[in-house]
Amino acid sequence: MAEQKKQVQEQDVNQLLKVRREKLAELQANGKDPFVITKFDVTNHSTDVKEDFEAYDGKTVSIAGRMMSKRVMGKASFCNVQDLKGNIQSYIARDSIGEEEYKAFKKLDIGDIIGITGEVFRTKTGEISIHAASVTLLSKSLQVLPEKFHGLTNTDIRYRQRYVDLIMNPEVKDTFIKRSKIISSIRKYLDGQGFMEVETPMLVSNAGGAAARPFETHFNALDEDRKLRISLELYLKRLIVGGMERVYEIGRVFRNEGLDTRHNPEFTLMELYQAYTDYNGMMDLTENLYRHVAQDVLGTTKIVYNGVEMDLGKPFERITMVDAVKKYAGVDFNEIHTLKEARAIAKEKHVEYEERHKKGDILALFFEEFAEEHLIQPTFVMDHPIEISPLTKKKPENPEYTERFEFFMNGWEMANAYSELNDPIDQRERFKAQEEQLAQGDEEANTTDEDFLNALEIGMPPTGGIGFGIDRMCMLLTNSAAIRDVLLFPTMKSMGAAKNEANNAAQSAPAKSVATFTATSDMAEKIDFSNVEVEPLFEDMVDFDTFSKSDFRAVKVKECEAVPKSKKLLKFVLDDGSGVERVILSGIHDYYEPEELVGKTLLAITNLPPRKMMGIDSCGMIISATHLVEGREGLNVLILDDHIPAGAKLY
Repeated sequence: MAEQKKQVQEQDVNQLLKVRREKLAELQANGKDPFVITKFDVTNHSTDVKEDFEAYDGKTVSIAGRMMSKRVMGKASFCNVQDLKGNIQSYIARDSIGEEEYKAFKKLDIGDIIGITGEVFRTKTGEISIHAASVTLLSKSLQVLPEKFHGLTNTDIRYRQRYVDLIMNPEVKDTFIKRSKIISSIRKYLDGQGFMEVETPMLVSNAGGAAARPFETHFNALDEDRKLRISLELYLKRLIVGGMERVYEIGRVFRNEGLDTRHNPEFTLMELYQAYTDYNGMMDLTENLYRHVAQDVLGTTKIVYNGVEMDLGKPFERITMVDAVKKYAGVDFNEIHTLKEARAIAKEKHVEYEERHKKGDILALFFEEFAEEHLIQPTFVMDHPIEISPLTKKKPENPEYTERFEFFMNGWEMANAYSELNDPIDQRERFKAQEEQLAQGDEEANTTDEDFLNALEIGMPPTGGIGFGIDRMCMLLTNSAAIRDVLLFPTMKSMGAAKNEANNAAQSAPAKSVATFTATSDMAEKIDFSNVEVEPLFEDMVDFDTFSKSDFRAVKVKECEAVPKSKKLLKFVLDDGSGVERVILSGIHDYYEPEELVGKTLLAITNLPPRKMMGIDSCGMIISATHLVEGREGLNVLILDDHIPAGAKLY
């Protein structure tokens, strides 16, 4: 029945699309092709007229935008036009625009882009409107706009087709207008403080300045491998060496990591460097910058995110990482002097660490595990261990720690700042330690940058530096739930069977007319299993009694997100039919992004004892199928029919 209904809907949509193309063909045949029009003189936006009606009453204006609704009533009609700033009603009368023009207007479709010239007036019902003297079709919409776009449960489409999202949801457009104002406000503040905006390379031979895995590419002209930058730091410091005392850059950086509500592989970073100051100077700058931007863009220093008020007007709290761990974990690292002691307390407190981790790394793991989530109000967490701060000056009085802080709000890291390391000998040793970590399997470790070391040897003054995550700042200031809500075009996994090579081939092939939004359907995928290897079947038998003790259940995925600090783990919040949410962690992030699995029906074993993974109890196991292709593992999660209810037992 559902399939039959879907087929009928697709037929209806295809018929509507056919009619729109026929209308376009008729216009073109009659010499009225809208696509040959090159301009329309717009005098005002909708809100200009509506917010200052007294000034415009009886005056002639020209507006342009997308027709969002239309009511035809014999000799007169109404339509609503949406432009950049809002929308306004227009009264279209046959006697005012002419009989032929009125016939043409009646054939217009919702979604068409039109220009209207006419007098401003107020209707009998009190609505400010434009009495049209002329209506011009500026662009024909050949697609069908969704009726209730915001009601769609599949938010994935909103991100993929942002242009439709912007048309149908005014609050989305408001978010991105606000984002633009935030970035503009940052620039105004820094320019007023004597900073110079600069641009540095995105394609680099050595991607340093942060702990992250880079994207790699090949530059054909020079026949050299290059990387996309993961940070702005090392080039901006070169400019400090060159005598540019205050510099900043706002730009895209790229990190080959997972996607979740706070991470996108390409994101906007702002880094600045100021000669002759230290990390205390960066704290003062951060406090003043955040206050300025909030007041400038929002008109207040109090912001509300997800129902929680944060006050940027009060002095920001300052606490050391050691004191934060002592406060929230009850562990005093001032009393822990050896790696052996650090590992012992980590085991006692169930904090997972790797063999390569040193005492300072374990302190940082404690901070992430116990303290971060409590840092809701603006807080500077200072004095990080040297092991996790390869580009930072040591504290003179305690060289195990560095003059570094991270700025937190809402439990999120919002900025990272240093008293910059300017000792080239020390810096070389730090790079050497990073390369040792790289050799031990840390894909996020830095490598030695000889040209940067040469710059330091030329001489860099004492310098304070900081990096701000602009996207997270925009999330907080616009009350947006996910980073994708503040990125116009977030990174998305390719849809359907046409991926990678097939996508590349499609880009060079002749364009086809496809109903992308309302009538998409993937072509049947032909799968070649000839080069697939599977594990040999078990030869040992398991008796039915033992097998039956495993409780296999259908589970519905309510939420799914990447586990912070893990490249492989996804955290599932599941409906298992019991009425109590079940959390299961699964190491499948190499194969699936979280948003792909939300709403799906999966298969899980639900009676396994809880197993702690990255400090989270995993209560069960998601069932997947694995195989090998040319020595590489492939994996497919078992996705069940959605008709199967949560909690259904599998036999």
